[in-house]
Amino acid sequence: MEKVVAPLCVMGLGLCFSLWGAISVKLMPRLGMDKGQFGTIISLFMGSCLLLSLVMGVVLDRVGYLPVAVFGFAMTSCCLFLLAYARAFPVVLGACALLGAGAMALNTAGNTLATLVFFEGKNPAAASNLTNVFFGAGILLTPLAVSFLFRKTTYERTLSVLAIVVLLPVAAAAAATYPESNAAFAFADAVGLLGEPGLWIGGLVLFCCFSLDTTLKSWLPSFGKEVMGRAHPEREVEAVDASAMRLLVWFAAGMMVSRFLASNVPFITEYGAWFVSAAGAVSGIIILTMIRTSSVIQVIVLAALAGFTFGLAFPTTLGVTFAKFPQEVRGSVFGILFAIGLLGSVIMPKAIGNVAKGSSVQASLRLLLPLCVLQVVLAVVLGWI
Repeated sequence: MEKVVAPLCVMGLGLCFSLWGAISVKLMPRLGMDKGQFGTIISLFMGSCLLLSLVMGVVLDRVGYLPVAVFGFAMTSCCLFLLAYARAFPVVLGACALLGAGAMALNTAGNTLATLVFFEGKNPAAASNLTNVFFGAGILLTPLAVSFLFRKTTYERTLSVLAIVVLLPVAAAAAATYPESNAAFAFADAVGLLGEPGLWIGGLVLFCCFSLDTTLKSWLPSFGKEVMGRAHPEREVEAVDASAMRLLVWFAAGMMVSRFLASNVPFITEYGAWFVSAAGAVSGIIILTMIRTSSVIQVIVLAALAGFTFGLAFPTTLGVTFAKFPQEVRGSVFGILFAIGLLGSVIMPKAIGNVAKGSSVQASLRLLLPLCVLQVVLAVVLGWI
């Protein structure tokens, strides 16, 4: 059963990360929110995730997988019910902060458990890639399900259905048999990990990976709209918008394929750092082509290639770094790694937006090129230490 719990946790994480974009078209007019207030929600959610990633990692090593996984599903479900019936902006902010706790509990439990229960715990990078296929599924399926339900029923009932669906895996989480936690683990042990160079290098690699991934997921539709609008100025705005939004589907599909393929490489943990370094180099080529392209077909292909290339970088880096530490501290290792990586998600999408105000999203993508180079270098260092 634990082999079911890990993918379900990561799929739930995908739901949490794609939820805000999926419900924004209903949530904003429902509460009379402007774009600035909605941006505040996203920033609060990401900030909550950053802080609680550290907390959940330590808690997992102390109390084990069962309470963390159950808490993750239950808290996420409660937040969805709260969002379903919230009528005031402060209530939404509270639900947003609490959703960070549920998301990071699912994240920590799913991503660490997977490296122990798949492939007999001997290939953590392959296990991480396999499990994170389901993260891509969560990212892909949530907006599709929400858009379908919005056409069939009310906002309240749509989120209530999602809340019930998220609560169902609690039964599987409660019935699973988990690896034993380290009962003697203390907070000082987590602090001691901060002196490990492998942890910092792995975290900085993830900073680059998250910066590229989150920025593309945030700005890909706007980038596509710019290129498609110039290439076909005669098309209606609604048709261009729809085509631009579908780029996220291509991105998610590419991500899922690359992670599935990487999970079938038996030596992915041993040589994973070189895969991530190569992914950084290819990412640079993709970003450079995006900056220069004027072709709609190229935009679609580049979106899929970006998802494919970015897709294997996070789980492979995670598995390679895990292999450098004892299993008993993987929760804390994961929490620190993910927190460092999330800094990229907080900083870079906003930086792209600031630069794009004076030019275009397409031109502002040049800010990502130094991160591609940095990923190449840091991944090589991670493989050496």
